[in-house]
Amino acid sequence: MAYASRIISHSKKLRNAPNLLRHEQALLVRCFSFSGQPSVGKRDEIRRFNCHGYVTSEGDGVTKSFITKSLFGAPQGRDFSTTAVKGGNSIAGLGLNKLSVSQVLLRRGFSSSGLPPHQEIGMPSLSPTMTEGNIARWLKKEGEKVSPGEVLCEVETDKATVEMECMEEGYLAKIVRGDGAKEIKVGEVIAITVEEEEDISKFKDYTPLAPDASSAADTGPSVSTPPQKEVAKEPVASPEPKVSKPSEASAEDRVFASPLARNLAEENKVSLSSIKGTGPDGRIVKADIEDYLASRSKEAPAKAKHAAPADVDYTDIPHSQIRKVTASRLLFAKQTIPHYYLTVDSCVDNLMELRGQLNALQEASGGKRISVNDLVLKAAALALRKVPQCNSSWTDECIRQFHNVNINVAVQTEKGLFTPVIRDADKKGLSTIADEVKQLAQKAKDGGLKPADYEGGTFTVSNLGGPFGIKQFCAIINPPQSGILAIGSAEKRVVPSSGPEQYKFASFMSATLSCDHRVIDGAVGAEWLKAFKGYIENPESMLL
Repeated sequence: MAYASRIISHSKKLRNAPNLLRHEQALLVRCFSFSGQPSVGKRDEIRRFNCHGYVTSEGDGVTKSFITKSLFGAPQGRDFSTTAVKGGNSIAGLGLNKLSVSQVLLRRGFSSSGLPPHQEIGMPSLSPTMTEGNIARWLKKEGEKVSPGEVLCEVETDKATVEMECMEEGYLAKIVRGDGAKEIKVGEVIAITVEEEEDISKFKDYTPLAPDASSAADTGPSVSTPPQKEVAKEPVASPEPKVSKPSEASAEDRVFASPLARNLAEENKVSLSSIKGTGPDGRIVKADIEDYLASRSKEAPAKAKHAAPADVDYTDIPHSQIRKVTASRLLFAKQTIPHYYLTVDSCVDNLMELRGQLNALQEASGGKRISVNDLVLKAAALALRKVPQCNSSWTDECIRQFHNVNINVAVQTEKGLFTPVIRDADKKGLSTIADEVKQLAQKAKDGGLKPADYEGGTFTVSNLGGPFGIKQFCAIINPPQSGILAIGSAEKRVVPSSGPEQYKFASFMSATLSCDHRVIDGAVGAEWLKAFKGYIENPESMLL
């Protein structure tokens, strides 16, 4: 704490920290090197930042916290510290889908070798699932002045493309990762800014240290030093201890193997040391060599599957960020979640009649039309409120049952599959749900979704019936949720009639519920489908 007092007393800008902390929507993680004095720029605003780099919201109110002990607690090396200010909206809002530089990982760098004070801008983490991102393009060039509110670059995340704004005045000294740079790990340095224009040229050959190298260093700055003149020195001869290394032949001789196995291994150029013997006392026998050769022959075709035949014309389409994330999450879900499926057919004649009446009212009042999918979302939300066991998720310690019914809606775009969320769908009217679905679907297609638009869902609905005419399908659960509803198309069927005619036509829609058996037992899933079918076949009950 004595060291902290000296730092604070020698920094005029830190003495103004209480005034600076009144600003909202910002985050700064500072790195202080013990080889130089820290220098803090203007508009230093701080919001809590977790170990993954993801910004979390602390709620309403104002809480001012000063530099914590963790900043100066370590006697060696450097450390990071975060201080928090609570107030305003959470980072999930992100304004007009923009990210300020002060909401990413910023590190103040100081070097005893002569580098002026500078700031490393790291790749931000904009969602719990984001581990890497891409640079779509830089809107500022090296050497240009940057001012608060100006857009530095566009970052492609696993969900959307976000404009990264600058919140501090300075100069863009170095672009470390240029336009189109892909698979940049969260926290990896992408640019350098300085406070003085004359310092720009000193970062021409600047290269930041790799994360492993910077973490391994006990002391010194987190940045590399500028190139220095090499001084020719005569090499000092140091005697190297002579260590006798056993030859490959001697290593093979120490392996116990039958003569027949040795001959077979030599013919096929197989090292005996890589084979585990199954004979007496671990002795390698002929069968062991044959098994090894058989397994190696099976691996070769598997590797060859990725190579296309020479006479086949093809195009390799690079994976987009959202495609990789979707593939990873769905593979994880299918491998770790015990899925089972329940299907029910519901008569939608009454639903279609009610929809027609509601749309007539909407058109008269200038509102947007209500789709079948909007009615399905409302019915699913009310069924979740009626059977809350399905509005839950599995954790290692417990089954977490949610009190809010937030339904994700699957939206297919050219960039991939997005699942924006309708929050508290059970409490909203059909008109409100219709408006939100249309707005979020358009934002998904434009790549403008913000984290608040897709995070926090407790259940998912996917509809391939209306748009594509799919009769029935089974969807993969979106973790950490425990259920997803797959909606098929409606088809006319001949059913018995209660009137004078013996038969009549009726439209039926197929709905399949995918359940996590760890959370939802079969009877509970059936109970939920029964409630859902009741709302679909008697849609007036949804308006009560």
